[in-house]
Amino acid sequence: QVHLAETGGGLVQAGGSLRLSCVASGSDFSIYAMGWYRQAPGKQREPVAVIGSDDFTSYSDSVKGRFTISRDNAKNTVYLQMNSLKLEDTAVYHCDRVPPLGAWGQGTQVTVSS
Repeated sequence: QVHLAETGGGLVQAGGSLRLSCVASGSDFSIYAMGWYRQAPGKQREPVAVIGSDDFTSYSDSVKGRFTISRDNAKNTVYLQMNSLKLEDTAVYHCDRVPPLGAWGQGTQVTVSS
């Protein structure tokens, strides 16, 4: 079973930046597409960014141009650089494979204030 640990969230003012990290257990990290997902209060979880095993990236329209997903296979880690944060980016952020395994852990809370 894969264990995923997300870190890097926090409280930031609108327009600020945060960098999230997600470390995955297991020896086959590099062969999987990975994604960042978020769930805002009262809303369904949604994918925001995906990175393939070939480093191909894709973003939701709501974060395109502001967020950047990357990965370091040597460290079993996927990152999400979030710039120009908006109030509506407030959510719990999770990482998972694509498609997701669905064993959602605690995630990391991102709160954007005005």
